[in-house]
Amino acid sequence: MGMIFNARRLSAEELAAVLADPEKVDTLFQGGPDELDLDKAWHGLHYLLTGDTYEIRGDAGPAVLGGDPIGPDLGMGPARLLMPDAVRAVAGGLDAIDEATLRARFDPAALSEAEIYPHIWDDGADEFDAYLLPNFTALRDFYRAAADHGDGMLLAIT
Repeated sequence: MGMIFNARRLSAEELAAVLADPEKVDTLFQGGPDELDLDKAWHGLHYLLTGDTYEIRGDAGPAVLGGDPIGPDLGMGPARLLMPDAVRAVAGGLDAIDEATLRARFDPAALSEAEIYPHIWDDGADEFDAYLLPNFTALRDFYRAAADHGDGMLLAIT
């Protein structure tokens, strides 16, 4: 199965509930309309957004691996929480990145050298067009919708 990334938008009420009782985090990931599943594209996207394997850089940097740990271990550690102001900042950072910029950052050899999960970068541009770009678009749109509604966000790799 591998390591899968999921994000969950949190309304003001859900955010308050999670802050009051962090154990509720694991009950919120149910595959509903307020969730985003990036499958295994998360690490490649993080690398393209930050230029680094795990470090968080720039306004869009926290999009995948940002936030503060909260709640129980969900498989690969606890979820991470982004407050609404952080969601707005990330959304702005993602909005500033267009396809051409992202494509220019895509270097299959560098991704392989950095051991970026899931180690599929030998197919080159095909992996960008068929896998990373659609997932980037979904991530950007998800953050924009959350920011527009004033939502917080949970991020998890399971």
